[in-house]
Amino acid sequence: MGFRGTVTDAPDFDASTDAETLYNAMKGIGSDKEAILDLVTARSNAQRQEIIAAYKSSFGKDLIDDLKYELTGKFERLIVSLMRTSAYHDAKEIHDALKGAGTNERCLIEVLASRNNRQIHEMVAAYKDAYGSDMEEDVVGDTSGHFKKMLVVLLQGTRDESGVVDGDLVEQDAQDLFAAGEEQWGTDEAKFIMILGSRSVTHLQMVFDAYGKIAETSIEDSIKSELSGDFERLMLAVVQCIRSVPMFFAKRLYKSMKGLGTADNTLIRIMICRSELDMLDIRECFRLSYEKSLYNMIKDDTSGDYKRTLLNLCGGDDDLAGEFFPEAAQIAYKMWELSSMSKVQLRPTIRPAGNFDPSADAQALRKAMKGFGTDEDAIIDIVAQRSNAQRQEIRQAFKSLLGRDLMKDLKSELSKNLERLIIGLMLTPAEFDAKMMRKAMEGAGTDEHALIEILVTRSNEEILAMNAAYQDGYKKSLEEAIQSDTSGHFCHILVSLVQGAREEGPADVERAHADAQELANACNADSDDMEMKFMSILCTRSFPHLRRVFQEFVRYSNKDIEQIIKKEMSGDVKNAFYAIVRSVKNQPSYFADRLYKAMKGLGTDDRALIRIMVSRSEVDLFNIRKEFKETHDVSLHEFIQGDTSGDYRKTLLVLCGGED
Repeated sequence: MGFRGTVTDAPDFDASTDAETLYNAMKGIGSDKEAILDLVTARSNAQRQEIIAAYKSSFGKDLIDDLKYELTGKFERLIVSLMRTSAYHDAKEIHDALKGAGTNERCLIEVLASRNNRQIHEMVAAYKDAYGSDMEEDVVGDTSGHFKKMLVVLLQGTRDESGVVDGDLVEQDAQDLFAAGEEQWGTDEAKFIMILGSRSVTHLQMVFDAYGKIAETSIEDSIKSELSGDFERLMLAVVQCIRSVPMFFAKRLYKSMKGLGTADNTLIRIMICRSELDMLDIRECFRLSYEKSLYNMIKDDTSGDYKRTLLNLCGGDDDLAGEFFPEAAQIAYKMWELSSMSKVQLRPTIRPAGNFDPSADAQALRKAMKGFGTDEDAIIDIVAQRSNAQRQEIRQAFKSLLGRDLMKDLKSELSKNLERLIIGLMLTPAEFDAKMMRKAMEGAGTDEHALIEILVTRSNEEILAMNAAYQDGYKKSLEEAIQSDTSGHFCHILVSLVQGAREEGPADVERAHADAQELANACNADSDDMEMKFMSILCTRSFPHLRRVFQEFVRYSNKDIEQIIKKEMSGDVKNAFYAIVRSVKNQPSYFADRLYKAMKGLGTDDRALIRIMVSRSEVDLFNIRKEFKETHDVSLHEFIQGDTSGDYRKTLLVLCGGED
């Protein structure tokens, strides 16, 4: 693959001249930080080592000590870290991760999962030299369980690097992993550790493909459902690094900068250790996965000399219009292929209650609402712990036994968000969807995001049931309502979706090629034609078929469909197509993203929060939770806990069904 870094040996290099430049930049009062950062980032690590030696022989002083003395804060940490050899830098990161109270597991995971054998051996030697102790002993002393065992395996630096692949062993390993996890009660972790810790990268890539075919789910999804905690995180990191090291780092960089505050240690560590290896590939993967380039993300997230140094290490800004490097196009293609192979086991968080007695529940609810005050706890315990079908039986029993309308009673006893949430749970899914569509179009503004989210993610059957419920409840067709409330291409897209006539069934390969070709050609047409062509395919084909179309689209255009939509379209039309692509790729992840947006920042979009928690609790809320945790490094449970309060929060947490 050749050199894919952004920092290279400087031509016409003279260590003594550089040493003098640095000496002068630090002499006197104040220091010339720009001169320092421009020089250090324009030299390779090997050249920086020569500068350190020249500095000592010319001035009898230690360059690193002088830099520490002159500079401060994150900028100092970054420049000083650049001066260390990569082995010593890794050793220091591991040492810092282990020392003091609490262990920084994420740092251990990132470093040990991503380094090759040579890097591991050099780091272990550097650690011994710098701290006089044995890295393996220190890691063992600070970690436990399967997590510890896997770290020890990785620390040996004995992964097969021969490049020889044995087809029979690939099949055998895939079968063994399947037997160790998905197939049995309890997981045989030792098998996972042995295979993922010792086989070669090429071999494992083939094993993961074979595993996907046997298990009908990706190895990542199996790990998420079989393992937990730090061990789960470590194994996922190993799998991600086997699939693509640059993609692994792109994800880590994104997590280090998004949300509140910046994880500067992670940012510094990655920018330094990859600058001479694969920063160009990381930039490509970053662009492929997120809405902005790595350059712009750093620019918006950091400041001052620290920012200038990081941007120098990053290299250029990737103008979003650019086509992919071949490697990134390969990764994009592979991502779609994976998404089309894995049949994710959708898991709800709410299941039907055992020993269910609708009349007892109806009477308990009446008791909770009778007389002064309301027993909210009793109401929450019943409503949130029953399936929707059971709630319908309770509604019926309430009327048959007590001659009262449960919905009316609940409305008069509860208020605000708790009322909205409990009523939402009591409605049938079709009534609830119809009501949410109505709310999104009521009053002055329109909540386009809600319209998109509902129409894109519901099955034909659900859409037809919602249409009927809308007509029944509001004496007007949902299609007419949409037409009077939206306009232009956006209106056409919604009307197309509300027909509930999307094709169902698997991909038709030949037709997928034709569709991909048409989409690629449409990208050169004017925006009107382009939007109509996209609509005719994105709004009508089945999801499995679209996965294949988007995969082949990479091949025909050398671009990713998401990038094109973001770049060439705008407003509601862009949001609608984007939602379709995200749902086709990974629907639980799309919902996780919507939940995150509903709660982050100031104020909570309670309507969106209620809508998703109610409508997904019996479908895939468990999967959404897993995606939420993986993308945002914080559990949905924690997020709801911090963002809501009282009985409303209590009910949401019951629906959420647990901490991840």
